[in-house]
Amino acid sequence: MTISALQSARAKYQPKLPNSLKSSVKLVEGAKTQSVADQDAIQKLFPNTYGMPLITFEAGEKKQYPAVNVGVILSGGQAPGGHNVISGIFDGVKNINPNSKLYGFLGGPGGLVDHKYVELTAEIIDEYRNTGGFDIIGSGRTKLEETAQFDKGEEILKQLGINALIIIGGDDSNTNACVLAEYYAAKNSGIQVIGCPKTIDGDLKNDMIETSFGFDTATKVYSELIGNIERDANSAKKYWHFIKLMGRSASHIGLECALQTQPNITLISEEVELKKQTLSEIVDYMAGIVAKRAANGENFGVALIPEGLVEFVPEMKALIAELNDLLAEGSETEKKFKSFTDKAEGRAFVAGILSAESAKVYTSLPSGIADQLTLDRDPHGNVQVSLIETEKLLGEMVKKRLGEMKKEGKFNGKFGTQYHFFGYEGRCAAPSNFDADYCYSLGYNASFLIAEGKTGYMSSVRNLTAPAAEWIAGGVPVTMMMNMERRHGHMKPVIQKALVELESAPFKYLAANREKWAIETSFVYPGPIQYWGPTEVCDQPTKTITLERTK
Repeated sequence: MTISALQSARAKYQPKLPNSLKSSVKLVEGAKTQSVADQDAIQKLFPNTYGMPLITFEAGEKKQYPAVNVGVILSGGQAPGGHNVISGIFDGVKNINPNSKLYGFLGGPGGLVDHKYVELTAEIIDEYRNTGGFDIIGSGRTKLEETAQFDKGEEILKQLGINALIIIGGDDSNTNACVLAEYYAAKNSGIQVIGCPKTIDGDLKNDMIETSFGFDTATKVYSELIGNIERDANSAKKYWHFIKLMGRSASHIGLECALQTQPNITLISEEVELKKQTLSEIVDYMAGIVAKRAANGENFGVALIPEGLVEFVPEMKALIAELNDLLAEGSETEKKFKSFTDKAEGRAFVAGILSAESAKVYTSLPSGIADQLTLDRDPHGNVQVSLIETEKLLGEMVKKRLGEMKKEGKFNGKFGTQYHFFGYEGRCAAPSNFDADYCYSLGYNASFLIAEGKTGYMSSVRNLTAPAAEWIAGGVPVTMMMNMERRHGHMKPVIQKALVELESAPFKYLAANREKWAIETSFVYPGPIQYWGPTEVCDQPTKTITLERTK
């Protein structure tokens, strides 16, 4: 691997740890827990790992722990800081007992099932400290859901003498980790399973998991890019930039980036759903702001659009739900649809099998967007929203509406558009100081959960708006976060996604300033993501968590 000057210098950064993890720990058990919903159903499915207490680590006297062999998996999409979680695990298990070993399973959960692994040594780990990406062992999206997979995993874990498995992933991956922990506990296999909260989307959080790792870095990277575009817009003064931001189910990324950059328009999917806003109403709102700015001689602006917006618009949500059923893998209608080589014929066929209301919406869409809605479903059987060019859909519809307004004498300006989608740009950035510290602490903390014999827990580091030394480390039972949801036609236990709350301080701050930012050019240019410099610049958490945790 070629080492850049940045990576070489960054390797020297020593991540900060909570004081409680700097030597030996004392485990303090808190209250017994229950799931956020569907308590009876979750308890029945997880009899061995349900109701466990919250755990907090405090500084304690030196203990002698036996050596442990630990396996680690990176699961799902990349997020900045994954390498630091693994570095923290490595340093943690070696601190517990120098004879401990760490194995990485290659290519995600599939590496466990297929017995593909590497022993992670100090020589390997030191190359990846404080770097972005998941390339140390790779990641994958294999779902650990079947007993045959669990048994194949147990084979290699036993063969390598691995006592515990750490799964670094998002809500689905940690749900799988919980199922695996329950299975091994029921079998009395002696294999512990611990989760770590990863997702740049920011939708894996609660009182015990204040933020998922990678969110801080990704939003700072996106905000730098948005700020650059805002400055360009304010310089050229001739384009509206429609920017789609990653985040399928939740608008946390869009909200945080708006708080950092103060764009003219910020759409929040959860608000659209609550207010039952139609596509036409959203377009009217956006066109109205364009017209007001044009009246002030400002024919430019920036609009932030969440990736999953179309699924929250009521008539689009109904249309997508129908399409998911009609075009379900293996269905007769899917086979018939795929037999059409002419796209226009395929669209006509789809329009003919939809309900009258959904057909009306479907046929009103630009043909390119209609085609994107009928692409192959994702592994969950849902439309792949990242492939839907929502920013272009809205841009075309706003342009059409402004044309109508011009005829009515309500718009007298110009409207030119530029389109952007920020997704991959933020997933593998070198972690910010905050994420470097947070991820290292999550991994180091996980090693103590293993040393204390725990399973079915997620590594938890809280009090994140305080200096790192004052962070609170511990563990939260994964079953505490679960509820039952319908997946592929069946009710399944899953970690409940945390969506943007419209009563939350971050959203209220946006709502209070939205009208001013819409008409005035109030852009903020955050600049490049910072690693060195004053604490007040470089070590700050996101505005989201600062507003949420301010009492």
